[in-house]
Amino acid sequence: QELEEARRWGGARELRPLDGNVLRWGGLLLPNTPPYNAGAFRFELTFSPHHPLSPPRARLCTSIYHPGVDAEGHVCQPLTSTQHWVPSTRATQVLQDLLLLLDSPDPQRVLRQDLAQELRDQPELFHRHAEEHTRCHAEPRPE
Repeated sequence: QELEEARRWGGARELRPLDGNVLRWGGLLLPNTPPYNAGAFRFELTFSPHHPLSPPRARLCTSIYHPGVDAEGHVCQPLTSTQHWVPSTRATQVLQDLLLLLDSPDPQRVLRQDLAQELRDQPELFHRHAEEHTRCHAEPRPE
């Protein structure tokens, strides 16, 4: 049911269980704002066997130049932390929060201090680097 709900949401495409496992979803996120809206970013959402009592974990599989995403694709997403997780939270809300993170890099939601500092101190340079990285690493956006 949650998968069908998430498929109706317009911010992700190609949403499906990975390897036939309903606890592991994959798809493409489509950011709305520069510097990331020139591409699509593959992600995985992994649910605990104890879902919804335990939060899912999101990971970006596509490399991104973003202060809130580390080199392995782990995401700084307070919504899915154990201290903030609420069992009534829907998978679509997790994906919406992930897309918001991509659309609005926040120096407070940080996994890469170097990029957060560049965003704070030299925002034009950060955006240039992020645009170039997106051109080189992101997937083409689906029609």
